[in-house]
Amino acid sequence: VQLQASGGGLVQAGGSLGLSCAASGRTFSNYVMAWFRQAPGKEREFVASIRDSVDNTYYADSVKGRFTISRDNAKNTVYLQMNNLKPEDTGVYYCAILGLKPQPTYGQGTQVTVSS
Repeated sequence: VQLQASGGGLVQAGGSLGLSCAASGRTFSNYVMAWFRQAPGKEREFVASIRDSVDNTYYADSVKGRFTISRDNAKNTVYLQMNNLKPEDTGVYYCAILGLKPQPTYGQGTQVTVSS
């Protein structure tokens, strides 16, 4: 099982970034996919999750209304569109599979930096 995240970078506050995460090794259409993030000096925290469609999503209060999670099961890929970014959104973003194991299965992260 491999999760390859991409799309991070440096953006000014108020800007947008789109992250993607391609999964390989098995079909993930039956699993919940999620994004987590970890800011410097802080613990990793939940950002958003999606079960089977955009009609079945869940967001952390801090990103609700600004971030949108989606998935393309045919491509085994999950996306995170981030709009109106704030400096506090800075961190390493990880995609994850929920339900494959007792704990989330994380991929390698991608750095997002929001300058003020």
